[in-house]
Amino acid sequence: MSAKNTAKSYGNASITALKGADRVRKRPAVIFGSDGLEGCEHSFFEILSNSVDEAREGHGKVITVTVFRDLSIEVDDRGRGIPLGYNEKEGRWNWDLIFCELYAGGKYNNNKSDGSYEYSLGLNGLGACATQYSSEYMHVASYDGQSVHTVSFAKGKVKGELETRPLERGERRTGTVIRWKPDLEVFTAIDIPHENFRATMKRQAVVNPGISFVLRLEQEKNKFETETFVYENGISDYVLECAEGSAKTEPVLWHLETKGRDREDQEEYKLKADISFCITGTHTRLEYYHNSSFLEHGGSPDKAVRLAFVSSLNKYLSDKGKYKKNESKITFQDVADCLLLVINSFSTLTSYENQTKKAITNPFIADALKDFLNENLAIYFVEHPAEAEKIGDMVLLNKRSREHADKVRLDIKNTGINKPVDSMNRVEKFVSCRSKDPSVRELYIVEGDSALSSCKLGRAAEFQAIIPVRGKTLNCVKATYDRIFKSEIIIDLLRVIGCGVEFEGKSRGDIKSFDLAKLSWSKIIICTDADEDGFQIRTLLLTLFYRLLPTLLKEKKVFIAESPLFEITTKDETFFAYNEFEKAEILKNLEGKKYTLQRSKGLGENEPEMMWQTTMNPATRRLISIEPADVERTEYMFDVLMGDNLAERKVFIAENGSKYAKDADI
Repeated sequence: MSAKNTAKSYGNASITALKGADRVRKRPAVIFGSDGLEGCEHSFFEILSNSVDEAREGHGKVITVTVFRDLSIEVDDRGRGIPLGYNEKEGRWNWDLIFCELYAGGKYNNNKSDGSYEYSLGLNGLGACATQYSSEYMHVASYDGQSVHTVSFAKGKVKGELETRPLERGERRTGTVIRWKPDLEVFTAIDIPHENFRATMKRQAVVNPGISFVLRLEQEKNKFETETFVYENGISDYVLECAEGSAKTEPVLWHLETKGRDREDQEEYKLKADISFCITGTHTRLEYYHNSSFLEHGGSPDKAVRLAFVSSLNKYLSDKGKYKKNESKITFQDVADCLLLVINSFSTLTSYENQTKKAITNPFIADALKDFLNENLAIYFVEHPAEAEKIGDMVLLNKRSREHADKVRLDIKNTGINKPVDSMNRVEKFVSCRSKDPSVRELYIVEGDSALSSCKLGRAAEFQAIIPVRGKTLNCVKATYDRIFKSEIIIDLLRVIGCGVEFEGKSRGDIKSFDLAKLSWSKIIICTDADEDGFQIRTLLLTLFYRLLPTLLKEKKVFIAESPLFEITTKDETFFAYNEFEKAEILKNLEGKKYTLQRSKGLGENEPEMMWQTTMNPATRRLISIEPADVERTEYMFDVLMGDNLAERKVFIAENGSKYAKDADI
C-alpha cells in the first residue's frame, strides 16, 4: 500500500487566522492556561484583579464577590468605575476596547502621570476581554458618582450597547459591577469550588492590607452566606496566623524599596517588597506574591530565598563553629523544614512566565531580593544572637535528621524496619500538598512514576498529595509480618499515611501502634489503570489496608478512583465512558456526527487536564467508597482467593470457575 499523497491538500489557502471572540473561545488555554476548571478559575481571577488594582491605588476599600447558584459570578468594587465612553485618541468606544479587544487597557504606562496604575496585578490588557469572550453572558455596570453606564455581551458579542442613566439620590456611588457566567462551550467545567473563591480572596486580603474582601455564596434563592477576609497588617498578621502559636522566633517584617533593570540596555523600574518570616517546628510554608498575584511556582523570589538563606546560614554556622569536623553543609531543604516565610513584592515592570502569572522571571528582582536578604540576615544574626542560635540549631537538627533518615532507608533494605513507622521520615517521590488541614487533604496512591507525573501536573496542589507505588506490593493476607515490614513500598506507604499499624499478636517495639487521630488525610484514593495489572495492584493495596489498617476501611477513609475505559472524540469535544453502557449511550447521542473511539490510555499517558477532569476534580471524578458493609465480604474474598484457606478456594473454583474459563491463560 502506497502512502497517501497529501501535497495538494495543503497550500496557501490552508492558513487561517482566528478572529474576534474565536481567539479565546476556540483556544482558551492560551490565555487561561487550561480549557478545564483551572482555566475557568483563572478567568474569575482576571476580573477580580482589576478591582484589586483599583482598591490598592486608594479607590475603594471593599470588594464583594457573589457566587450564584446558577454558577454565575459577580464582582462589585467601589473604585472609580471603568471609563466606558468614547476614546478620541483611539477613535473607538472604551467599552469596545476593554471588553472586545485583546491587549487594550490602562496599565501599559507605569509612571502614574496620567492617573493610571503604578503597580498593577492586571498587566497585559487581556483579562476583561478574554473573560467576556469566554462567557455565556456578561453584564457591566460602571458608576461614576453621577451616572451609571451599562453594556451587555453574550458569547463574545455585544448584545446591548452603552446605555447611560442618572443615579437616583439613594444610589450615589462609584465603582464597577460585572456579572457573568462562564460558558460550558468554552470550558469543560465551570463549577468552581467555593473553596477556590475563599482561598483566592483570602490571599488577596493577605497581600492588600486593610482592604476587605467579602464573599457571598447563594445557598437558597436570594439567601446568601457571607464571609469577610481582611488583614489590617498584611503578611505579618498572616505569618502569625499560620504559625498557630508554634513560632520559635518572633516574626520579622522587612521592607525593601529600590530601582534597577534586568539588563543594562533595558529601562529602569521600581521594586518594593515586604518580607516576613519566623522559625517554627511544625507549621512551615513558603509563599510568594507579586503585584498581588500568588506565585505558585515562585520564580525570582524563590531563587533569592534559596540562595540567601543557605549562604547566610552556612556562614553563620561556620563562623560559630557549629559544624562538626568534615560534616557536610546544609541544604535549603533543611532550612525550609523550619521556615515560615511570605514575600509580597511589587514592581512597575514584571516578566511573568505566562498569562496565568504563577511565576516571575525578572533577574533584577531575584538579585535585589537576594542581596537584601543576605544583608538583613547578617544584621539580624548580630542583633539577635539568641534567635540566631535557635535558627542555626534547628537547621542543623533538620540536616542531621535528614541524613539519618537516608541512612535508615538504606538499613531498611537490608535489615527490615527497625524504626517506628513515621511519616516525618522522608519518602522518595512523595509529592505533598500545601494544606495542613487533615479535613481536606487527599492522598492519591498511583501506579508508577509515569502516573505520578500526570497526576502531579493535573492535581489541585492545595489539598491533593501523591505517592507512587513501584510495581506490585506484597499480598499482605498471606505474608508474614517480618516479610511485610521488609517491603520498602509498604513502609513508605505507612509512613505517608502516618497513623501507625493495627498489629495483631505480641506487641513489637519497632512498630508504632495505630492512632486514628494521627491520620492526616480525609481521603486515601487508590488510582490505577483500568486493566488487569491495574486491578491486581488495586487488590493488593486493599489487602494492605485489610491486614494492617482495617479501621480505615470501616471509617470510610479509603476510596478507589474510577478511570474511564473509552475516549470518544468529536470535532468540538471529548467524552469519557466508564463502561460499555455509557459508551453505547454516548454513541447513540452522537448519531450523525463524526467521532473517533479508542480505549483510554494508561494513567501515565494521559494529559494532566484529562487527569483532573476524570480522576482528580472533586466535582467531576468518580470515587468508589469502600463501605463498612463491604468489609465482611472483602474479608471472605481475600481469605478465599489470596489467603491460606485452600479447601474453601477449591469450592469457590468449582462453583465459579466456568464463568472465567474464557479468560484463563492456557
